Amino acid sequence: MDISLILQMIIAAAIAAVMYTIIGAAPGADETATIAPITLVLVLSGIQPAVILAFFISAIIACKLIDAVPVSIAGIPAGVMSTPMVEHAMILKKNGLTDTSIRKIASGAIIGTIISIPVSLFLAQALIPFAMVIKKYGDPVFFIGAVLLALMSKKRWIALASILPFAILIQGLRYMYWGIGVVPEGTNVFISFFLGITIGPVILTLFEMLNKDKRDSMPRFDKKTIYLKKGDKINKFPNPFKILTKKEVGYSALASLIGSVTFILSPVGMTTFFGELFASGTKDPVEKASIAVSTMEALAQATYISGTLIPLIALGIPLSPMAIGPANPLFNAPPVYNLENNMHHLLSTSDFVWATLIGAVIASVFTFYIAVKYSQEICTFVFKRIPHEAMLGLFFSLVLLLAFIDAGWINIAGVLLIGIVSGVLFRLGVNYGVLFMTLYSAPWIIKMLSIL
Repeated sequence: MDISLILQMIIAAAIAAVMYTIIGAAPGADETATIAPITLVLVLSGIQPAVILAFFISAIIACKLIDAVPVSIAGIPAGVMSTPMVEHAMILKKNGLTDTSIRKIASGAIIGTIISIPVSLFLAQALIPFAMVIKKYGDPVFFIGAVLLALMSKKRWIALASILPFAILIQGLRYMYWGIGVVPEGTNVFISFFLGITIGPVILTLFEMLNKDKRDSMPRFDKKTIYLKKGDKINKFPNPFKILTKKEVGYSALASLIGSVTFILSPVGMTTFFGELFASGTKDPVEKASIAVSTMEALAQATYISGTLIPLIALGIPLSPMAIGPANPLFNAPPVYNLENNMHHLLSTSDFVWATLIGAVIASVFTFYIAVKYSQEICTFVFKRIPHEAMLGLFFSLVLLLAFIDAGWINIAGVLLIGIVSGVLFRLGVNYGVLFMTLYSAPWIIKMLSIL
């Protein structure tokens, strides 16, 4: 690997760290909706795969690190993965420990990063001998994954019932495009459908706003007043191992190991389950909350890293909720990447190691320091100067552009249809993992239904 490529990776990782330190602090900045479109644009731009991977790793680590700020200060989750921490973070806030909450969550993320990277690289190498067998049965594996994720969700029966109809919708649109000649027969329109699912709730809300009765019935609120309590300043670089107690370090490390091994399962479900499990033996509410937030963040960070690296290095197919969600453009971004030609095939083991380490180190050092030292200032700036709606509007317009590039004007209507349906299903309790795995397995599902 030459010096110029390493320099490009460092610059890309630095840009991602700065960008997602700001974006990640915004309330509701879901990781899939904010990271996947930008990563996709980079892939389609023809940038070196190692540079994109360094950018992506830096982005997910920075995004998860900084979500300590809105959760701890305002009790508002930055993304889906930070939702389980809100209740415990508010307990710390009520006890005047907002700064402690931020430091505990950010330190847990650092532990998750430190543990998950070597574990992920080891597991990826261990799975390589079985890669061909797993890939051979990739389509039914995606279907089984959709069923398993549905069974693990709270609304399991709705999730299960939605798989076949949603698969029919996906393939129905593809066959229609082939029939009217929008795209050549056999062309797999994928990216725009994937993004339509990603911002489905946003699309559904926008359509609801066109209904006057619905719009008039919506509750109105005055401007929200958020009180930010000033905490103690940190003058030197914080040490996560001193911020956390020995028990919290131990639980966070164990949670990170579990999250890395169970990369194929739902990150939100695993985070909630093990975070509550490890904290359940502690009676003191403050200590319990501290253990919960640090453990949850460590596990969440570990699932993000392992869920990206293990399928990417070992398989080349997105066989995890993380790989199917935010990391999907690393696997499948036609015409640049597809399941037969993506980063798995283009990068060597040393490329993966260098890109991961550069992205992880830069994001961890920069964002951890910023999150702990300047949390109040960041939160104030984001709440005052960066409207949530502006970011959603930016990503929505990007989705429409990519829909047009994928299959012309008619595909914009197709993506809106997918967005409405997936938005309704999401509100009913069907999680993104089920929808994404159904998207992947739709051709196989329809093929099997035609045989019956």
